[in-house]
Amino acid sequence: MIVIGGGAAGFFAAINLAKREPATLVVLLEKSNKLLSKVKISGGGRCNVTHHCFDNRELVNHYPRGRKELLQVFSKFSVQDTIHWFKSEGIALHTEADGRMFPSTNSSQTIIDCFLQLAEKLRIKVITSCEVNRIEQHGNTFELKTSLGTYSCDSVICALGGHPNPQTYQLLKDLGHTVIAPLPSLFTINLPEEKIKKELQGISVQNAGIQLAGTKIKYNGPLLITHWGLSGPAVLKLSAFAAEEFHRLNYQATIQVNWAYPHSLQETEEVLKSWQKEKPKTFPANYPMFDLPKRLWEFLCHESGIPPSKPWAEIGMVYLRKLASMVHNSTFAMKGKTTFKEEFVTCGGIHLKEIDFKTMESKVVKGLYFCGEVLNIDGVTGGFNFQNAWSTAWICAQNA
Repeated sequence: MIVIGGGAAGFFAAINLAKREPATLVVLLEKSNKLLSKVKISGGGRCNVTHHCFDNRELVNHYPRGRKELLQVFSKFSVQDTIHWFKSEGIALHTEADGRMFPSTNSSQTIIDCFLQLAEKLRIKVITSCEVNRIEQHGNTFELKTSLGTYSCDSVICALGGHPNPQTYQLLKDLGHTVIAPLPSLFTINLPEEKIKKELQGISVQNAGIQLAGTKIKYNGPLLITHWGLSGPAVLKLSAFAAEEFHRLNYQATIQVNWAYPHSLQETEEVLKSWQKEKPKTFPANYPMFDLPKRLWEFLCHESGIPPSKPWAEIGMVYLRKLASMVHNSTFAMKGKTTFKEEFVTCGGIHLKEIDFKTMESKVVKGLYFCGEVLNIDGVTGGFNFQNAWSTAWICAQNA
C-alpha cells in the first residue's frame, strides 16, 4: 500500500491503515524534504486540530464546496471521533471562545511528534524528496514512477493536498480523472488606494457585515483593518465562499462593509436620530456608537462631512443620513489579495462526482483512494480543513 503525500491527510490515512492491517507494508511518499508542513504552521504554530461543532448539519455549512458529500463522511468519522482519537494517543484538546480546538500544549509540534512516533512504531516506511510523476495500473497492480525509481503496490491513497499549480494534478488527469482548476480560497483583501488602511490599521470590529458588491454573498464576524486592507474571520469566510467570483473579477471588486451589523439602514438612522434627540449638545465624533472603536467612529463622521465644531442639535438630516449610510454601507475598492499568513488553501481538485464517499475510492480507477485537500473540498478556516482531512483519511484507511 502506498500513500502519496506527507501532510495531515496522508499521515492520518497511513497510520490508521497500519493500525487496521499491521501485516501490510505501508509506504508514504513525500515529494519535498519536509513532513507535515501545514500542520506546523496552522493556527500560528498551535495547530487548529478541529472545530467544536458536533452537529454535522451545522458543521458542513462551514465548507463552501463539498457540503453534501461531507454529511456522509462526517457520519462515519465526526468531530467527536477526532477528539477521541487524539485523546487515545494521549493528546487532550481544548476549545477557545470562537470554537477552534487546539492541543492543550498549544503547540503543533505535539501533533507532529505524535504522527512521526506512530509512523515509526507501526513501521510505516516514510520516504521524502520522492516526487510521483506518473501512476500506471497494470491489472490489479499499480506502478508509481517517481524521482527515486518505480514503486509497485496493490492500491494507492492519494493525499496530494491543495496546490496553486494545476500541473501538480496532471498524473491524476492522465488516469482519467477530472480536475477542477485550483483557485485561492482563504485570503485577505487589499485596499491599496483607501485611506482606511493608512489611518486605522490595527483596529478591529467584533461583528461587522461584509459583502462582495453585485452578489448576494455576504458574511459577518470579527473584522480587522490592516496595513494592506481588510482581514479577520468575516473576510476569510467571504473569500472562501466567493472564491470563484473573486477569481472571475481578477480580484478587482467593490467591497461593502456594514459596521453596525445586523442593523438595517433604517434602524441605523433611527439610532442616530434617537441620540440626536436625547443628547443634542454632544458632538457626534466624541461619542462612538454601535460599540465601534473611537478612531473608526471619528473616521466615519469625518468621511460623512459632519462639521467637527457642531453639536448634534445643529446637524441636519442630510448629514445624519450620510453618516447612517457610511456606517451601514461603507464601500472600498479591492485591488488584489494577500494569502492568509502561510496557510495556502485552495478550492478545486478532484471532481467530487468521481468519488464514492462511502469508501473514498475513485469511481474512475479501482484501487485508488482520495483524502484531504486534493478533493474539491475546502473549509473557511484551518480547523475545518483538518477535520475534512481526518475524516476522509480515516475512511480511506478502513477501505483501502
